[in-house]
Amino acid sequence: MANITQVTPFMLVPDLATALDFMVDVLGVGLDFRTGDYAYVSRDRAGLRMMEAGPGNPFQPGTRRFACYFDCRDVDALYADLKSKLDVLPLEDVHGPMDKPYGQRELLVVAPDGNLIAFGQATRPA
Repeated sequence: MANITQVTPFMLVPDLATALDFMVDVLGVGLDFRTGDYAYVSRDRAGLRMMEAGPGNPFQPGTRRFACYFDCRDVDALYADLKSKLDVLPLEDVHGPMDKPYGQRELLVVAPDGNLIAFGQATRPA
């Protein structure tokens, strides 16, 4: 069985409430989940993860921005598969797997270009 199920764009926004108002009221997407500075919206079968940029986001410095989010069935199995290659990366470029307060278990990897690649699975229903 395939572990990675889809890739989801991840957008950092300056103000989550304003961005959500636009997404829901103008673009007609549904607000599936929101907690604090994080939200997941979708329409049809396409989803978008959104996070308010700011001091609470530890990946703000430089060019480290979420580029994409790979939804997985089992992040820990993926980590075990990639571990030998991840172990040669700088320690600060690999984070997790770790449970997040917004209901995801995530493995975050900083690519050589500075983009943040996320792999995650839901830890609670949306």
